[in-house]
Amino acid sequence: MRRRAALLAPLALAGPALGQAPSLKLRVGLAAGYAPFSEVGSDGQLKGFEVDLAHALCARMGLQCVPVMLDFDGLIPALRARKIDAIMASMSVTPERQQLIAFSSAYYYSPVRMVVRTDSRPDVSPAGMRGKRIGVERGTIHERLLAAQFKDSQVLRYATQDQAFLDLRAGRLDATLVDAVIAQFGFLNRSEGRGFAFAGPDFGRDEQYYGKGIAVGLRKADAQTLGVRLDEALAALRSSGALKALNDRYFSFDLVTPR
Repeated sequence: MRRRAALLAPLALAGPALGQAPSLKLRVGLAAGYAPFSEVGSDGQLKGFEVDLAHALCARMGLQCVPVMLDFDGLIPALRARKIDAIMASMSVTPERQQLIAFSSAYYYSPVRMVVRTDSRPDVSPAGMRGKRIGVERGTIHERLLAAQFKDSQVLRYATQDQAFLDLRAGRLDATLVDAVIAQFGFLNRSEGRGFAFAGPDFGRDEQYYGKGIAVGLRKADAQTLGVRLDEALAALRSSGALKALNDRYFSFDLVTPR
């Protein structure tokens, strides 16, 4: 007990006094163009499930949340360079990433699908996609899966998923591999997504690539301080029903209950 209290002391002492606004800032890295998780609204304000969850976690910990929007492949370098303090960007916990950074407990679980034209409906197996052009966001697990399993396809890498959707719509791609929720809300539910649909299996069930859920990324040096506090805050939001309520604000299906 004494060891744990000592580890938490630096952050705890920096928290606000009763009735005062939080003084310690937590810079949270978010991925650009990830509706409904994180995006810039028409009013110029950040919005989305992960934006709201980041603020809820900070409020629970008595910290001031400072969102920082970055390209996905720049998040881990920014964390390690101390430009941000945490990552909340639909980042799967994998052994490769765990060599570089630490993670909180999982806060949601997402399927991963191919998106294609409805008039093409290709076989999205490695054999069926031989010679086809598949778009993917750089730095994601999707990119690694395609490199390993779709070696006979032409894999095109993009800074953001929105850019891949644009090329898919323009006919410069045959498919894109993406988190199903992001595809549903950021493309398929919109006018520009008409004529496109999911195809093939849920690649997200392959734990070799996608691990066991989506979690907050943080520096290894902070695992026993900030990491402990994040886990406690997540557990409190889950047990109180606040995490499920936040899920229901954005989704008609459950992403936050462990599989």
